[in-house]
Amino acid sequence: MAEIETCFNNLCIAKRSTHTTEDLTYLLDIDCLKVPTGQSSQLVAVSCSNHCVRVYNKQTLTLVQQFQGHTSPISGIRFAQTSDQLLFSASCDGTVKCWDVRSPCTDAAQTYKGYPNNVFISFDISCNDLIICAGTEKVKEDTFMVFWDARRGTNAISPGGREPLGVYSETHNDDITQVRFHPSNPNKVASGSTDGLVNIFDISQETEDDALLATCNSDSSVSFVGWSGKELEQIFCMTHDEGFYLWDLAHLHNDEPITLMKIHDARESLKLDSGNLDYLIGGFYHGNTEKLLVLGGTQTGKLHLLNCDAGSLAHLCTLRDRHSAVVRAFHWDSEDHSLLTCGEDAQLFLWKPDATELTAERKTLMKLPSDVHRKMRVHYKNKCDMQTTPHT
Repeated sequence: MAEIETCFNNLCIAKRSTHTTEDLTYLLDIDCLKVPTGQSSQLVAVSCSNHCVRVYNKQTLTLVQQFQGHTSPISGIRFAQTSDQLLFSASCDGTVKCWDVRSPCTDAAQTYKGYPNNVFISFDISCNDLIICAGTEKVKEDTFMVFWDARRGTNAISPGGREPLGVYSETHNDDITQVRFHPSNPNKVASGSTDGLVNIFDISQETEDDALLATCNSDSSVSFVGWSGKELEQIFCMTHDEGFYLWDLAHLHNDEPITLMKIHDARESLKLDSGNLDYLIGGFYHGNTEKLLVLGGTQTGKLHLLNCDAGSLAHLCTLRDRHSAVVRAFHWDSEDHSLLTCGEDAQLFLWKPDATELTAERKTLMKLPSDVHRKMRVHYKNKCDMQTTPHT
């Protein structure tokens, strides 16, 4: 544990995106290009509240490419894991698009369309890049997990894009806010919903009933789902009211309890020496130390690292630098021990151990939260647009 604390305690902002605080575009989601073990990722993508996707050079955070093809808020972005050039994005406009980050062309290389009235608010792609799955907002009584074959030339083509393979429609009864494929098993996928359920499926099975392996209940609207554990047989989720839950799927067929942790509100249960916790951002499994770590934040952009252990969340450290507003997403790179964060202050930060501090001028720019935050506060008409509203 001392190794983790030392690593994160020494993180400082090494680079920041070239966009200034005058650019009031929220940065909502983040992903890095997967590269062979021993190499560090060189491209990072972020989704923006103006419906575009930006691609940056990771080491310099200079803008490499910008894609503008969606007509509604973007609900997620993912780099392909077996290719060094493909990036996928899902949107509330009812499409998933594939972009070629190595091409000078900014048009989508491929579009995957849903069924009429589909509004995609979550998505993921399998670890072998063969299957795409997107979760929909509930329309009338319907909510779907929509699947496509991601390989070119395999799906039926229509004027609006490639048609789905099919859907799961029986296991959730409200908005599907999270879809997360297993990191190493392409047939296993988890979904989370505002109905409070986290479902785990084996999509190699012929029917939805046969595919459903387990249902875990958080009793609250699910905001984040992830895989954990040495064998990646654990699933955890966070909720929109800052709850945290951890289940062990290895205990599905024995007498051991499946629920390892159940925290209704991390803001109340967590003891911090350095301020407060306003929200949970996400979590990741730290393979070197075999620990599940959670990142949380404050309305003013401070970041807290938490350790998930012994049935509770414990404070490990608070990063010394900060954003100036709510942090929406992060990516931890275990190869070079770097952290990428982005959020409502329109900034993308690269954190590295013992990095050179920013100049005084740069630090001053970071401390402009009140005016920026006030200007960015926009009212939206539907649930899909809530993807771009501030945390409260």
